[in-house]
Amino acid sequence: MEMMRPTFWLAALQIMGINILLSGDNAVVIALACRALPPKERFWGMILGAGVAALLLILFTGIVATLMKLPYLKLIGGLALLWVAVKLVAPQAHDAEDTPEAVEDLWRAVRVVVVANIVMSLDNVIAVAAAAKGNYLLLGLGLAVSIPVVIAGSALFLAILERFPWVVWGGGALLGWIAGGLLPDDPIIAQYIAKIYGMPIVPSLWPDALAISEFLETATKAAIETDYSWVGGTGRLGWEFEAEPIGLICGLLGAIFVVMTGRYLVKANGVMHAEPAPSSSA
Repeated sequence: MEMMRPTFWLAALQIMGINILLSGDNAVVIALACRALPPKERFWGMILGAGVAALLLILFTGIVATLMKLPYLKLIGGLALLWVAVKLVAPQAHDAEDTPEAVEDLWRAVRVVVVANIVMSLDNVIAVAAAAKGNYLLLGLGLAVSIPVVIAGSALFLAILERFPWVVWGGGALLGWIAGGLLPDDPIIAQYIAKIYGMPIVPSLWPDALAISEFLETATKAAIETDYSWVGGTGRLGWEFEAEPIGLICGLLGAIFVVMTGRYLVKANGVMHAEPAPSSSA
């Protein structure tokens, strides 16, 4: 009976839209993780990676709002994503299709996709959970329908990678930027940033994440306003945005770290990039 209500399908459309709009980086990591697999394993890597990540997203939705307030979570997640990004841009040897080694490569790629998607979805899941309002049927339906779109985006990015291999570095830089941006958001680091902005706080090993977040949201908010006149009427237009240079700097450093470390590993391995493994029918 619930599925017959217009509000149910409106909320489902909201979840689909949120997940699709916020999953561009997820499509990139799926493509990077699966780019060097044999054709058949590549297909299953995209499906299994996106599917398992979505399933875990549903399971985590009930507790993620609490977890997001815990210190060290984003710090650990950001460092883990930096490691994943470096592993994705650094080439590795891959085996022919349908061999035991190729199957192991498949599950390795799935693990990488799942870990990276979970880390990058820490913020996304809050928006999805807000739209679902605790309805797991609604959440599952919305995410299930949006999974094919994410997989299609991954396939498109894979096609771009095959034609322009240097795009790998752009994808790695993007993941590094996201990982670097997570670090200053963690309360254990954010407390020092808040102190710089004037918050009367004594740094501790378990800071008040909610108070720090609310203070920084107010302290870093900037606005641009302008007066206008139109058809005899006047008014004021305003645009609010967050002006937090430390987060931008950390994101930039994360991108540079991934690219530089990846280039070093490429040079050390003596190869330029990982080529897709040949199909057994070739």
